[in-house]
Amino acid sequence: MSKKILVVEDEKHLAEGLKLNLSLKGYETQMAHDGLEALDKWKSFNPDLIILDLMLPELDGFKVLEEIRLHSERLPILILSAKDTAEDKIRCLKKGVDDYMAKPFDLDEFLLRIERILQRAEWSAKNEPKEPILKRVEFGVNWVDFDERKGHGVNGDVVLTLQELKLLKVLFTNEEKMLSRQFLLENAFGYSYDASSRTVDNFIVRFRKYFEIDPKNPSHFISKRAVGYVFHK
Repeated sequence: MSKKILVVEDEKHLAEGLKLNLSLKGYETQMAHDGLEALDKWKSFNPDLIILDLMLPELDGFKVLEEIRLHSERLPILILSAKDTAEDKIRCLKKGVDDYMAKPFDLDEFLLRIERILQRAEWSAKNEPKEPILKRVEFGVNWVDFDERKGHGVNGDVVLTLQELKLLKVLFTNEEKMLSRQFLLENAFGYSYDASSRTVDNFIVRFRKYFEIDPKNPSHFISKRAVGYVFHK
């Protein structure tokens, strides 16, 4: 079965050229020309790889990247952008991209990078369990909707930040497991996230305020001194 690639590029001539060359290599390819269309195509097309420009109409590439990474940490993403500063590259790497190429670029190098990224993804898929995709989680009287980026707690509806959702995802997918603060920092925000262990504590205080009937005696977000936190439904 051929691999599926989504090309997100607002320059239509360039997008068409990329699609042609990828198709000649045997890849099934679709295009999106703005950030909102990119998110729609990502959900409907279910690609094996996304080639993503950063300067997009409607929703820029950074926001598209954040939205995808909220739901999927493993989907390969290659940035292809005229933005070529070290700051832009570092920002994208921190958000979890797999590779970064600046425009203008060499086509042969581009195609080789695509091939290698897909090979690495295939090797990883054989050795790792399937990545859980969370849409809505219910616990007690509460729920969290990852698509809508909101929740409902003991005091009513809550609009959740991207950072809150990332940490909740790690807690939910490791239900009943005691997790260290360092594990939570690394898996929710990445190894390069510049934060102290108190950052996790501050998030947990918020979650208890949102979702615990008695925040001082929590039943869902439980702490163990000097160890970390565990989530119970």
